[in-house]
Amino acid sequence: MAQSSELYDAIVNGNAKQAHAATEKALAAGAVPMELIQGSMVPAMEEVGRLFEAEEYFVPELLLSGRAMKSAMELLRPLLAASGQKMAVRVVIGTVKGDLHDIGKNIVGSMLEGGGFEVIDLGADVSPEAFVDAVKDRKPQVVCMSALLTVTMPAMKQTIGALSDAGVRKDVKVLIGGAPVTQQYADEIGADGFSANANGAVTLVKNLLEGVAA
Repeated sequence: MAQSSELYDAIVNGNAKQAHAATEKALAAGAVPMELIQGSMVPAMEEVGRLFEAEEYFVPELLLSGRAMKSAMELLRPLLAASGQKMAVRVVIGTVKGDLHDIGKNIVGSMLEGGGFEVIDLGADVSPEAFVDAVKDRKPQVVCMSALLTVTMPAMKQTIGALSDAGVRKDVKVLIGGAPVTQQYADEIGADGFSANANGAVTLVKNLLEGVAA
């Protein structure tokens, strides 16, 4: 498994320029993109998650590490596409209709991508129809929805209803999160899970998919 301590350190320390340079260096030395992801980037983001859980890192650090990881992925994605390699799991993520907040969603997306998942970010203010179209077109295993405002939370229920009406609800696991969201609300609207933070979201996705595999 190809490893780059420089890339690992750059992501943990949230240095995007260093991450980009370390990725270029590793590729020039013959590193295989997927092995670089699994050998350096995934462990780095796992360490970032551990530091967050230990309250040594906070939201600013998560954002910086996410940016560093994305700067490395910008180099690797075209190579993965050219080689025909794909991430094992695809996740569609977005902030629900009426809600323009995306910081939390961006952190979760970065952590998921750093965890080795392919992430399709629909952005903010995403309509139920757009989620349905993404599920039909991109065939993800997981849909993640975020809401920061209490008044936009009903859009989560509407989206789950739209997925059901379109006949694709059974094909995906639906996870929700955001400041006002609770496990109780997830249960009420028929979501498959809820997470209060980005690191928990990654763990939840892994656990749910292991349950499917089992």
